[in-house]
Amino acid sequence: MQKSVLLVGESWTSSATHVKGFDQFYTATYHTGADAFIAALKESDYQVTHMPAHEAQAQFPTTLEALQAWDVVILSDIGANTLLLHPDTWLKSRRTPNRLTLLHDYVAGGGNLMMVGGYFSFQGINGGARYRNTAVEKVLPVRCLPWDDRVEVPEGASAECITQHPVLDGLAGEWPWLLGYNEVEMHPDGQLLATVSGTGHPLLAVREYQKGRTLAWTSDMSAHWLPDEFCQWDGYRRLWINALDWLTQARS
Repeated sequence: MQKSVLLVGESWTSSATHVKGFDQFYTATYHTGADAFIAALKESDYQVTHMPAHEAQAQFPTTLEALQAWDVVILSDIGANTLLLHPDTWLKSRRTPNRLTLLHDYVAGGGNLMMVGGYFSFQGINGGARYRNTAVEKVLPVRCLPWDDRVEVPEGASAECITQHPVLDGLAGEWPWLLGYNEVEMHPDGQLLATVSGTGHPLLAVREYQKGRTLAWTSDMSAHWLPDEFCQWDGYRRLWINALDWLTQARS
């Protein structure tokens, strides 16, 4: 029986101005960073539903019961504001549930949460992701820094596995390089599995929080921090399946 995964975020729209002499025109382009992840999990035990960032503001669950329909929730490159500012609050000044608090309660009650890095994960670009000191940060295996936490590594950085753990099963040997990540600190109750080589910065960490489990991967799930070589690596699929297997494993 397949388990259900809600992947939230990993989409954006860019606009461009084209100037040709006297004339100019504008275009808008929609992008998604979820394709490689979704493709990797085809024909697996996990059914992934992608909720793009522009849909999440209105459609992300507003009740604990609705969240509990999912075996795993993944937040990837989507800032806290999108979940905090439901259109009824942002546009109509109405009270709405705090969906960061709902995520905390979801994990505490036995749900499973993964946060994947990006420009609007953890604390993010210019500090704009804003997960520091939130109910979501409270359940994570890592703590967010109080500033822009991006570390760009255009020359490439390597992962270093530092312990044995089910999430790392079958992933021995050298991993493809990374081009960046979010810098975070370990939570005292988190377990560090892998670092960015030479820095000590957490790359992969897990935690058991009350009845649930959480996992943090501080680099991307695709471009630009995760290059094609990583997404095409045999271990890419293994890494995500291992992560989901551990998150959804029944606890005694």
